[in-house]
Amino acid sequence: MLLALDLGNTNITVGVFDGDKLLVESRIATDHKKMRDQYAVELSDILKLYGVDASSFDGAILCSVVPNVEARLKEAVKLICGIDTLVVAPGVKTGVAVRLDNPAQLGADLLVGAVATVAQYGAPAIVWDLGTATTISAVGKEGDFLGGVIMAGVNTSLNALVDKASLLPRIKLDAPPHVIGGNTIHSMQSGIIYGTASMIDEMSDRVEEEIGAPCKVVVTGGLARTVVPYCRREMICDDRLVLTGLRLIYEKNR
Repeated sequence: MLLALDLGNTNITVGVFDGDKLLVESRIATDHKKMRDQYAVELSDILKLYGVDASSFDGAILCSVVPNVEARLKEAVKLICGIDTLVVAPGVKTGVAVRLDNPAQLGADLLVGAVATVAQYGAPAIVWDLGTATTISAVGKEGDFLGGVIMAGVNTSLNALVDKASLLPRIKLDAPPHVIGGNTIHSMQSGIIYGTASMIDEMSDRVEEEIGAPCKVVVTGGLARTVVPYCRREMICDDRLVLTGLRLIYEKNR
């Protein structure tokens, strides 16, 4: 079995694969203050919760955008599973050529998402990840990583708005009944949900125009299913895109 870990700024997504079948998907809160043993306890508890024997893993793979937590998480896996963890980094085979000015700057999670997209949906493609940051990955006609866009995430934007505007309340991320809000809460919900959906539609059009060919649009991340239903373009919503990419990369390097 394979242990796949996606270490993000907000959460660590934990996946357990048996071959190409995802048996377990869970999350641990990312905390810069936690030590190795604390992560080991939480990871061990998740595996026990789903009836997974920690000694049954043949391998582990990790992609990370939080360098100061990465080493502790690897040590936690070694402690409870007794195996080393493959980290997605320069030198690891992915099958996707990176065309950035400085390929080393590419976030590992974006590369992993591109790998899964090309394998499952083909190229060219536009990949959206709605997380702490909202990102776009542009995948070219030959399946290479052309570049992307980075902007504030949905919750990041909402938190900044509430923190800076004294009269605006914290709201649930639900779509209001109309784009034109009749009260403060509906107006904020419209801005977040319909505004994000409109941005995804328009930015996808612009990226597609630069790629120069019709593109599949794939959306992943914690808020994908909240926003995608209100987009006008046809889109693929894939919650497990990064976990799938991690499995594919592990198989390429095994």
